[in-house]
Amino acid sequence: QVQLVESGGGLVQAGGSLRLSCAASGSIFSINVMAWYRQAPGKQRELVASITRGGTTNYADSMKGRFTISRDNAKNTAYLQMNNLKLEDTAVYYCNADVLIRGKIEFAVAWGQGTQVTVSS
Repeated sequence: QVQLVESGGGLVQAGGSLRLSCAASGSIFSINVMAWYRQAPGKQRELVASITRGGTTNYADSMKGRFTISRDNAKNTAYLQMNNLKLEDTAVYYCNADVLIRGKIEFAVAWGQGTQVTVSS
């Protein structure tokens, strides 16, 4: 009933920038927290950043000062601006959202399919 579609991933040189987008669609009444996670090969999925509907943000320590999360509530879309990318930022980046589906009374967690970010030297 809810789909999250990420876009904006790709190949970039170290020190470069990318902007990821996550668009939510479907039978959505409201979205609470939206977040970005990432998973590198052989590693566990980790939180990158999150943002509440009111705009309160939270970042993993290693991303502070380099990544910026934002959202457009009218478009049900979240963004992740990534600057000064490092080799260790290479991962699949996933969008996550707490969604209240129309007709339901509880929020449900939705995940996107992921978008690959590869940082080269």
